[in-house]
Amino acid sequence: MYEKNKEFTDRLPTIAVRGVIFLPSNDVRVEVGREFSKKAIQEAETNRDGYVAMVFQKDPEELEPDFNDFLEVGLLAKISVKIKLPNGNYKIKFEPLMRIRLDDLIETDPYYLIEFTSMVLKPDDVEEEEVLLKMVSKEVVENATVLFRDSKKVLQALQNGVSSDKLCDMIASQLKIQESEREKYLLTNSINKRLQYILKDIKRLKNMQSIESKINESVRKSADQNQKEYYLREKMRAIQEELGDSKQDDVERLKEQIENSDMPERIREKAMKELKRYEYLSSNSSESSVVRTYLETLISIPWKKTTDDEEDINVAIEKLEESHYGLDKVKERIIEYLSVKMLTGKNPQTILCLSGPPGVGKTSLAKSIANALKRNFVKTSLGGVHDESEIRGHRRTYVGALPGRIINGMIRAGVTNPVFLVDEIDKLASSDRNDPSSAMLEVLDPEQNKFFSDHYVEEDYDLSKVLFITTANYLANIPAPLRDRMEIIELSSYTEIEKFHIARKFLIEKQLQTHGLEEDKLEIADDSIRKMIKDYTREAGVRQLERLIGTIVRKAIKKILVEKEKKVTITPDDLNEYLGKRKFRNNEIQNDDMVGVVTGLAYTMAGGDTLDVEATYYEGKNNLTLTGNLGDVMKESAMAALSYVRSNAKELDVKVDSFDKLDIHIHVPEGATPKDGPSAGVTLATALISVLSDKKVDRFVGMTGEITLKGRVLPIGGIKEKTIAAARSGIKIIVIPKDNEKDVEDIPEEVRDVLEIHYAESLDDVLKIALK
Repeated sequence: MYEKNKEFTDRLPTIAVRGVIFLPSNDVRVEVGREFSKKAIQEAETNRDGYVAMVFQKDPEELEPDFNDFLEVGLLAKISVKIKLPNGNYKIKFEPLMRIRLDDLIETDPYYLIEFTSMVLKPDDVEEEEVLLKMVSKEVVENATVLFRDSKKVLQALQNGVSSDKLCDMIASQLKIQESEREKYLLTNSINKRLQYILKDIKRLKNMQSIESKINESVRKSADQNQKEYYLREKMRAIQEELGDSKQDDVERLKEQIENSDMPERIREKAMKELKRYEYLSSNSSESSVVRTYLETLISIPWKKTTDDEEDINVAIEKLEESHYGLDKVKERIIEYLSVKMLTGKNPQTILCLSGPPGVGKTSLAKSIANALKRNFVKTSLGGVHDESEIRGHRRTYVGALPGRIINGMIRAGVTNPVFLVDEIDKLASSDRNDPSSAMLEVLDPEQNKFFSDHYVEEDYDLSKVLFITTANYLANIPAPLRDRMEIIELSSYTEIEKFHIARKFLIEKQLQTHGLEEDKLEIADDSIRKMIKDYTREAGVRQLERLIGTIVRKAIKKILVEKEKKVTITPDDLNEYLGKRKFRNNEIQNDDMVGVVTGLAYTMAGGDTLDVEATYYEGKNNLTLTGNLGDVMKESAMAALSYVRSNAKELDVKVDSFDKLDIHIHVPEGATPKDGPSAGVTLATALISVLSDKKVDRFVGMTGEITLKGRVLPIGGIKEKTIAAARSGIKIIVIPKDNEKDVEDIPEEVRDVLEIHYAESLDDVLKIALK
């Protein structure tokens, strides 16, 4: 249809090719996806015998090009094979026939229609062509593997004796050059010019190969042949020296971050030194990633940035009151601490340690301190930490080394003056080889932590602006040197009254918000809360109580959705339905006054409780039997009480000669529960005297106190919790040691109103009140 050696003008449907340049005499495959190109293919197959004009876009990103977006020379091509792909596009094999010069874009809808003129090959200087062709052939034969993508195809064409025109296009299409450099072969119709271009590109490719050979030679000379890793690193270095900056962008970014950071000058100098080292390390080496991680750590550590503290102590007081109920003495000490901080502008020299049983609010209190001061809050837990490196970090010589928990906490805080909570400091695990508590000495010592040294950072870091607060459950587990550096603030277990107010003020509201229930749709009666505390929980804090309230809220939501209730009210009688049967039984006073049964007052981690002590005797051989899962201290109290009774038998109206013929048995009920401590001394003695003198004990009297062999009553702890338990159990009179009179002011007023409190200096004072 078209004659190659005759000039003609025509119009054909057009395929616009992006990102690649094709040449005549080389079959090509193109995926056609744009709609106007698909329609051009249909038109060519239907009305043009499969002939199309193939044009090449200057900008491959242009989706709807116009005439000026095309190169001025294209190709006349014929469709050989067409395959439809699953995505709707076509994979087409074209046979480019000849070059064409684009004259005009006639149509763009429904397909591109180009008017073109064929480019007829004009004769050049034949002798020059022969010389150039000979030179090109020689280079092709000698350097085919270096120059071409498919050297076998080019050599075969050369051997088959194709025309100069076809050979030029074959060689140009296979050269290892950029597509932009291949444009000149498309635009040039002269064979001699194309041969000259080929010689230039061959020379450039050979030059590049020569440079690469020099690099390889340089590497081979400088590298130890027995060390493959060293050889590869040197080769990469030589390539970087020859080609420039493969890491340059990353190095520049790190350099900018180092210069913009607030690190001290000596740290910055070290960082820049490490950066220079990183620049020359191979990207594939493990050392490169180690250095990079170290640099990123130095950049992310806050060196000077701080936050402004709250300067109004009244605001701090309000925030503490809003977040915690009760804990008056604890709050008072914290306010004193914050007052000194606000007055001096410096951290007080003492480190606070909040000590108490689980669930009493130690962690939340530390958060409230941070909130009151407007400081960032960060927490790390030391539970189970058994290695000093967890605190100080690992040295960089170890694979996967990282900074310790202190520096990591500072990175998370982002400032140099956060409130830093060191949780569970009593759970540090020490061994013969590792003692992490020793590392904490430097952290928590105000005289030393200005120069805290982390093994990974390898530079001193100033922790003097950090407000450290620690928490612990058992002070006995904290090593003495570490405990000496802290001021202990004890948070005792909450009383039932405090638990009630916490539930009413905080927990119910929190659970309603957590479960998305409106406040007016659920009402929990006050008596219901009190019953939950007494019958469903035994804890020092309020975690279980919060879980129970959460259970009630969830079941209330279910009832509202299923039964279409508008409001759910929880009364004490409803708790069995919502929470199941009561889980705990509270001790109550006996129905009658009895001989040998005395009510004692006990302190547990879950608060106060009453404890019945029973004593009896029978014929035997002067033995003392103690049962009820008693600890060593409580057993010793029982023996001291018996010795006092025997030595004062006449005054107590007890027959002296009866001891040798009797066995005495003392039992404390609820044998599954371990019991210990000296505070049951007066209770044990009173029970013995009651049973041996056959005198009844007033069931409305409760007592507590340690006893000596001379009958003196010594002070004990837990007065507040014990008196609350007494009032709950129905006791009307309590007897406590005289030295505990100072602790009565800690007892809630509503408890003092229902109890008659007596003070005892000796056991005689107790017996006057207890025995009838």
